[in-house]
Amino acid sequence: MKQFWLQFFTWWNGQTLGTRFYTWRKGQFVGQDEFGNTYYRAQGPLIDRSVGPERRWVIYNGEADASRVPPGWRAWLCHNGDVPPSEEGYKPHSWEKPFVPNMTGTPQAYRPTGSQLSTGRRPSATGDYVPWSPGQ
Repeated sequence: MKQFWLQFFTWWNGQTLGTRFYTWRKGQFVGQDEFGNTYYRAQGPLIDRSVGPERRWVIYNGEADASRVPPGWRAWLCHNGDVPPSEEGYKPHSWEKPFVPNMTGTPQAYRPTGSQLSTGRRPSATGDYVPWSPGQ
């Protein structure tokens, strides 16, 4: 019952009831990535061809976090390619980094030296900083 109410009232916990119904009615399964996210495209004719290309979407496995979409799938979702990674045998490039969750707003967020939120002391000024004052 809890899952029903989460789908009914929130969009960040997977799919909403509207997305579930639209996916059931119009969605064509395209593939799944290593994180368990599933990708769909709309079946049949477009609602309005003047709007643009076919409709594509992702249903996240867990919390909705766009940074969890791999580069190959991101390109397909953004219409940078017509062939989804599941059909072309996509191989990540050597320079592509693995997924790291966005920790902004959490205690694990990156806080560089000198940040007001970091622990420890801020390094002293190096002498090249001159504060502005009115009238100078």
